[in-house]
Amino acid sequence: MKNLRISHKLWGAVVAIVIALAAVVGTSAYRSAATQARSAQVTADMAMRVEAALRWAGLTETNAARTQAIIVSSDPAMEAEFKDLIAATSAQITEVQKSLEALPLSEADKAQMAAIVAARKTMTELRARARQLKADGQQAEATALVKQSYSPAVAAYLQTLRDFVQLQQRNAQAGQQAVAAERLVTVRVGALAVALLVACMVAGAYVLIRSIQQPLAEANALAARIAGGDLSATQTSVRGDELGDLLRSLQTMGDSLGRMVQQVRRSTDSIAIASAEIAAGNQDLSARTEQTSSNLQQTAATMEQFSSTLQQSAGSAREASGLAEGASGVARRGGEVVAQVVSTMEEIQQSSRKIEDIIGVIDGIAFQTNILALNAAVEAARAGEQGRGFAVVAGEVRLLAGRSAEAAREIKGLIGASVERVHAGSRLVQDAGATMADIVQSVQRVTDMIGEVTAATSQQSAGISQVNQAVGHLDQMTQQNAALVEESAAAAQSLREQADQLTRTVSVFRVDHGAGFAPGAAAAQAPVAAPTARLTPRPAPSTPPRPAPRAVAAPAKAPAKVPTQGPRPTPAPALQAAGAPVSAAAAGGRPAPASPPSSKGSAPAPKPAAAARATAGGGDDDWTSF
Repeated sequence: MKNLRISHKLWGAVVAIVIALAAVVGTSAYRSAATQARSAQVTADMAMRVEAALRWAGLTETNAARTQAIIVSSDPAMEAEFKDLIAATSAQITEVQKSLEALPLSEADKAQMAAIVAARKTMTELRARARQLKADGQQAEATALVKQSYSPAVAAYLQTLRDFVQLQQRNAQAGQQAVAAERLVTVRVGALAVALLVACMVAGAYVLIRSIQQPLAEANALAARIAGGDLSATQTSVRGDELGDLLRSLQTMGDSLGRMVQQVRRSTDSIAIASAEIAAGNQDLSARTEQTSSNLQQTAATMEQFSSTLQQSAGSAREASGLAEGASGVARRGGEVVAQVVSTMEEIQQSSRKIEDIIGVIDGIAFQTNILALNAAVEAARAGEQGRGFAVVAGEVRLLAGRSAEAAREIKGLIGASVERVHAGSRLVQDAGATMADIVQSVQRVTDMIGEVTAATSQQSAGISQVNQAVGHLDQMTQQNAALVEESAAAAQSLREQADQLTRTVSVFRVDHGAGFAPGAAAAQAPVAAPTARLTPRPAPSTPPRPAPRAVAAPAKAPAKVPTQGPRPTPAPALQAAGAPVSAAAAGGRPAPASPPSSKGSAPAPKPAAAARATAGGGDDDWTSF
C-alpha cells in the first residue's frame, strides 16, 4: 500500500465507485423499464378490449332500433331499406366478436364472453320470430313480442357488454396495483444498494486519508525545521509514492540550502571590500561631473535668451501675416456680398417683369368686365321695369371695372420706373464688384510677401533652436552622468550594508551539525564616506543589473530614473581576492547615450537621493525570506 502511487489509489477508488454506481443504476433502470413496459401492456390490452366492447354495444343498439322500427312500422319501404343495413351491422358485430375472442382472455373474461354470446343468440332468435310474425301478417303479435320479449333481451344483451367493460377496468386496476408494488420493491432494493455503496465509500476514504495524512505530517515537520533555519535535519523515507518523493525532495533541498549558505557567507566579505573602494572612486568622479554640468548650464541659458528673442520676432511676423490674411478674407467676403447683391437685383428685375404681366392680365379682366357690364345694362334696358335694378348693378360694375383698369395702368407705370432704377443699380453694383476684386488681389500680394518674411524668420529661429537643443542635450547627458555616478556611489554603500545584513542573516542557519556562522571580519573595516543618495538594489541570482540612463525632457518633468539596461559589468576583482583595488568602471557598465529630448534646454537633473533611500528600506526583507 505504501508503494502504490496516490494517483493509482485515487483512480482505483473512483473506478470502483463508478462501477458500483453503474451496477446500481443499471439494475434499477432495467427493473423500472420492465415495470413500465408491463404497465403499458396492461393498459393497452384493457383499452383494446374496452374499445371493442363499446363498439359492439353501439352496433347492437343500432340494430335493435332498426328492428323495432321495422316491426312497429307498417311501411314496406322501411323494411326494404333497413334489411340490408341490419345484415351488414350483424356482420360487423360478428367481426368484433371474433377479434375479442382472438385476444388473450382470462377465465373470467371467457365466462363473460360466453354470457354475451348467449344473450346475443337469444336476441337474434327473438328478432327472427318477430320478423317472421310480421311477414305472416301478424302485426299485433309481432309488436307485442318486440315490446315484451325483444326489448328486454336487448337490454340484457347490452348489460352483458357493460359488465365486460367493467370487468376489463377491474383487471386493469389490479394490474396497475401489481406494477406499483413491483416499483416499490425496486426502489427499496436500490436504496439498500446505495446505502451499502456509501458505507463502502466511507470506509475506503478513511483508509485512503490515513495513508496520505501521516507522510504529509512528516513532510510538514521537516519543512518547518528548514524554515526555522535548521539545515542539519535529516529524514529518510522508504515510501514509493509521491509523498515519499516529497520527503526525499525536502531533504535534498535542505542539503542544497546548507551548501548555498556557506557559499554566500564566503562571498559577503569580498563584496564589502569591493563596495567600499567603488564608493570612493565614484565620489571623485561625481565632483568633476557636477563642475562640467554647471558650465554647460550657463551656455544653455545664453542660447535660451537668444532663441527667445528670435521667437518673438517670428511671432510678430506671424501676427502680421495673420492680420494680412484677415484683411484678404474681409475683402473676399465683401466681393461675395457684392455678387449676392447683383444676384438679388437680377431677381428683383425678374419679379418686376412678372408683376407687369400680372397687371396686364388684370387690365384685360377689367376690360372684359366692362364689356360684360355694358351687355348687362343693354339687357336690363330691354327688360324694362323688371331689369331696372339689374341695370343699376351693371352700372356699378362698369364703374368698378374702369377704376380697376386705371389702377392697373398706374401700377404698370410705377413698375416700369422701378425696373429702370433696378437696371441702373445693377450696373453700379457690378462696377463695385470689379473694384472689390482688385482690392482682394492687392491684399493677397501683401499677404504673400509677409508670409515669405515669416518663413525666413522661422527658419532662423529653427536653426537657433537646434543649436540650443544640442547644448541642452549635452547639459542633460552631463546631469544624467552626474546622477548615475551618485547612484553608483549610493549603490556601492548600499551593497556594503547589504553584505553586512546578509552576513547577519546567514548566521541564523545551523549547518554542520548545528554550528552557526559568525559575521566576517571584512565587514568591520573603516567605513567609506557615504554619498548623498542610497540605493538598495534587489539581489539578483547571478549577475548585477545593466545600467542605461534615460533622458530628462524638461526641468518640470520627473528626475532621471535609475538605469535599467546596459552592458554587463565585469566582476569585481575583490570577489576573487580580498583587498585588490577595484576601479569605478568595474561597478557598472558605461551608460548608453541618452535619447534627445523633445524640449529645448534642460535644468540639472535632480539627485535621486530620496528615491534611493525609499528603496533601501526594503532590501533586508529579500534575504529574511530566504
